Amino acid sequence: MSDSTPLLESMVDRDPFVQLRRWIEDGARHPIEEPTAAVLATATAAGAPSARVVLLKDVAEGGITFFTNYDSRKGRELAENPRAALCLHWQPLRRQARVTGTVERASEKVSDAYYASRPRGSRLGAWASPQSAVVEDRAALDARYREAAARFDGVAAPPRPPHWGGFVLRAAEFEFWRHRDDRMHDRLRYRPDGDGWRIERLAP
Repeated sequence: MSDSTPLLESMVDRDPFVQLRRWIEDGARHPIEEPTAAVLATATAAGAPSARVVLLKDVAEGGITFFTNYDSRKGRELAENPRAALCLHWQPLRRQARVTGTVERASEKVSDAYYASRPRGSRLGAWASPQSAVVEDRAALDARYREAAARFDGVAAPPRPPHWGGFVLRAAEFEFWRHRDDRMHDRLRYRPDGDGWRIERLAP
């Protein structure tokens, strides 16, 4: 798609979840190394914001799923203020997608299944790292990992830590952005409309 090619309402799927999956798949084919990488913005109950990059693991009609330590800064903020925003940017394709909505914990079944699919080292890391907490130094962190490895030595499938699992963002609004020359970019916003979605064009 060249810079002069518009992003028209007739070119996108009426279902924003389908459209988001389509753009992620385009990114994977480009190829972009991490096409599911998204900036996740959260805030405290008082409104103090923070943002970081997460990897999206599922985009389905039920919501958008990512995983983390529930005791991390983002986990704590989502517990006290369960609203969030996601932003994905595929610079080589000159595209961006934004999603906002409410967030809830994924089911234990979903969290268990994804945890079991991770490399063993990542599973041990979930036990070892008190994510977002202050640690004495790198040596102390490495010692925690060795302790986790020793704890589960000989255990074929370490269990999922109770403090680690998934979150699901229940999307209330999507926006798909496409670069155009002269800063006359295309912006298509999806908002719920009855049983479907209304597509609106926003000025760049």
